[in-house]
Amino acid sequence: MKNLKHKLQQNEPAIGSWITLAHPAIAEIMAKAGFDWLTVDLEHSVITIREAEELIRVINLCGVTPLVRLSHNDPIQIKRVMDAGAHGVIIPMVNSAIEAEQAVAAVLYPPKGRRGVGLARAQGYGATFEAYKKWLKDEAIVIVQIEHIQAVENLESILSVDGVDGFIVGPYDLSGSLGIPGNFEHPLMQKAMATIRTVGGASGKAPGIHIIEPDVTQLQQRIKENYRFIAYSLDIRMLDTCCRNGLRGIKQ
Repeated sequence: MKNLKHKLQQNEPAIGSWITLAHPAIAEIMAKAGFDWLTVDLEHSVITIREAEELIRVINLCGVTPLVRLSHNDPIQIKRVMDAGAHGVIIPMVNSAIEAEQAVAAVLYPPKGRRGVGLARAQGYGATFEAYKKWLKDEAIVIVQIEHIQAVENLESILSVDGVDGFIVGPYDLSGSLGIPGNFEHPLMQKAMATIRTVGGASGKAPGIHIIEPDVTQLQQRIKENYRFIAYSLDIRMLDTCCRNGLRGIKQ
């Protein structure tokens, strides 16, 4: 299996995508397409924790790193998805170093963290508990989402938290926090993004961004801009774009 943590530490691009549809075939198709990682989205979807476990299993068995984007920074939800076999979490709306520390603590076992210890799929249902303890300490991934102007203002302290592996910009919510939802070209948004590039680049943590539309030109541009944790579109946008583009050509 590709080692996502190693790729991020070595400043190599790690390209993944987002899953919002709960059918395991979606996860299998996307996992076999060649992504480095796939994220099961629990924030902007109706995926249940039971469905998330099945998606995590499929992604994992296909040799791709399974991550989960949480609905919020909740230690109980973190514990459940990690026990289900997620290799890491993406935490929405992290606006302070304290919130980043809480996320890391919820992923890791004591003494470094505060996660409750139990036996589930991640621990081989008890058979591989000792191996999992070592894996968790060395390989678990924590990505914070920077999607509010308050997070931009606190970015240096957020990224200084031990155990945070990288960050990913949430452009829609960030623009919304500036009072200009969806207006990515506005000077306030451009200023915020410039700050993120400067502070993020100096932090040593992997800079990330989500390219919503499946646009290869944008993907290449983001790699040139030194983004390393890159989400390339999501299942519903790929499906919608493919259908519309095909039919548009026929109808024309």
